[in-house]
Amino acid sequence: MHFKSILLATTASLLAGSALAAPMFNRIASFPVELNVTEGASSAEIIAASDDGMTLVYSDSPGGGIGFVDITDAKAPKAAGYVKLEGEPTSVTIVGDKVFAAVNTRKDFVDVSGQLLVIDLKSQAIEQTIELGGQPDSIAHNDAGTLLAIAIENERNEDINDGAIPQAPAGYLVLINVADGKADEASLKKVDVTGLAGLTEPTDPEPEFVAINGLDEVAVTLQENNAIVIIDGKTGTVINSFSAGATTLDGIDTKRDGALSFTGTKENVLREPDGIKWLDDNRLFVANEGDWNGGARGFTIFDKTGTELYENGAGIELEAARMGHYPDARNNKGAEPEGAETGTYGEDKLFFVALERASLISVLKDTGAEPELLQSLPSGISPEGIAAIPSRNLLVTANEVDLREDGLAGSHVMIYERAEGEANYPQIISENDADGHPIGWAALSGAVADADKPGTLYAVSDSVLSATPAIYEIDATAKPAKIVKKTIITRGGAAAQKLDLEGITLDGEGGFWLASEGRTDRLTPHALFHVDADGKILEEVAFPEALLPSEIRFGAEGVALVDGTLWVAIQREWKDDPAGQVKLLGYNLAEKTWSAVRYQLEAAADGAWNGLSEITLHGDYVYIIERDNQISLKAALKSIYRVPVAELKGAEIGTDLPVVSKELVRDLIPDLKAQNGYVVDKVESLAIAADGTAYLITDNDGIADSSGETFFWSFKVE
Repeated sequence: MHFKSILLATTASLLAGSALAAPMFNRIASFPVELNVTEGASSAEIIAASDDGMTLVYSDSPGGGIGFVDITDAKAPKAAGYVKLEGEPTSVTIVGDKVFAAVNTRKDFVDVSGQLLVIDLKSQAIEQTIELGGQPDSIAHNDAGTLLAIAIENERNEDINDGAIPQAPAGYLVLINVADGKADEASLKKVDVTGLAGLTEPTDPEPEFVAINGLDEVAVTLQENNAIVIIDGKTGTVINSFSAGATTLDGIDTKRDGALSFTGTKENVLREPDGIKWLDDNRLFVANEGDWNGGARGFTIFDKTGTELYENGAGIELEAARMGHYPDARNNKGAEPEGAETGTYGEDKLFFVALERASLISVLKDTGAEPELLQSLPSGISPEGIAAIPSRNLLVTANEVDLREDGLAGSHVMIYERAEGEANYPQIISENDADGHPIGWAALSGAVADADKPGTLYAVSDSVLSATPAIYEIDATAKPAKIVKKTIITRGGAAAQKLDLEGITLDGEGGFWLASEGRTDRLTPHALFHVDADGKILEEVAFPEALLPSEIRFGAEGVALVDGTLWVAIQREWKDDPAGQVKLLGYNLAEKTWSAVRYQLEAAADGAWNGLSEITLHGDYVYIIERDNQISLKAALKSIYRVPVAELKGAEIGTDLPVVSKELVRDLIPDLKAQNGYVVDKVESLAIAADGTAYLITDNDGIADSSGETFFWSFKVE
């Protein structure tokens, strides 16, 4: 089943907002949760908003606490406190001025326990503790704020029998009444959900997510059992239980091979629902994570009898693919929809699906029949929780992954505002190929402008897509920019192997010269490749032997053709370079000789390195991207400099090399901050058209340890 025609046939204009009368969400701020917890791992997982929409509260499982964020000024969120807990918080919700937190206090997978904590929103004091008897997962309250439902998962030990169920003890559902800011412990009911119809292993249900409708009916997902249970929240009686069933997926990527080919099929894969929300008192939707024995990667709408009303299939995942957000390393499970939320904004009833592995939020309009995909929002790394705040036209997400220990981005809370105007993201997408499948792309790492066709660019992707090294033709006049063609680089009639493309320039004859970074420990040579317009390799030029004893893995990061010489930017100092200086290598095409000059890097901050990412020619200068390897709060250098062509007079390699002068053209950090997320590290592509329009593209690393966001913007140079 497909989305309405507003979607796939008009993806570019749809996602840019020009085809829609509805307002668009745009990210207005990002809050790094390390501002609440300065030491150790910290994560925002499940998030809730106060009734007035001014305070956010999130659960932090690795940090063992609850974090608070002041969004009185939504564009400038502030750290507002942190409550350390004795246990692992798994979920939070807010009723009035009280935070209700589900906390896992188990000793192991057999000796299970958990608590419900009641925390004052203002004083942040723990006012009440109620024992739940098992390990909780999610918590939700009803519209009136008088009823809590808590899924007691008692999750399996994945190190035993490959994580297969059953594994005792069985989970259940807890219902508890709320009045005057307190949980009524005497009202606590434990609802047995074992032995029900629709479960694949009825003795071990493992409840996951809960949601309550206007009739106080509780819907519970049993992910490992591929089932959904409906319970009367007033009496604790099971109303219905049913299997979530299976779906067949066509036109998906099924091979973990770095190719991004959306031509495969998976038949009858289990949905294995995770997040769940009611659309009204009769209909609910589930995010199909397909994480265990499944493989689904969309969402499904059911009524409470279990009748399937709509199946998304791979629809939202293929939108992620067009946006460069497809997780090739996870193609068995795809983009992994997980979080779910609903909210009525004006007259529009919207619902939201968080794609954990694609790091996107799908925004959909509930029509009562087939939903309409309105847009997809970039959301940090691995969105887990979503909270709608319609009273302020806001949406917030909690993104759980903390990679600071690896020098990468930490966990963030993202804030979006819905208003009239165009969507800022995506900024570049792909069209479908001739067979109707998305042109797979990621990790754009070098670009050049067409000399004769204004607004046409050519880009390459790096080793992330090692099975299909390619040149991508981009229509930069479209908004968002469109990847309209993908040309595979071939050798001997097959896709070329052992390439790590980082630079591209025109050869002046309809073809291209490509720079491959090289890494000899992986048998990838440092080299230049001459290809024709069809991607066929015509010539391979290895780096001079005199350089190789001094090589490191940070090699070629761009190439530009200047007066018959190919100039290659080397990213970092090799072993024969003075500290703080890198080479620009020159290869004279006519004489087939090498030379070099040196380029002085800016001083790097402690713990960082600076290097080059791109080189391109415009007028009397070559323009060079110089950047550090830092991200988010630590990013200090992302800039464009220019070097006079007149100074590109290379000396023989092994002799004293001249040092060229450089002039700052543009600090790119303000441009990156204007995206209102965190500052990404890899600004890797710069193409300058004949009219002086400079186009910049970031490398999303194929969404490996990355949010997958690719930024594409332009400005004028002299």
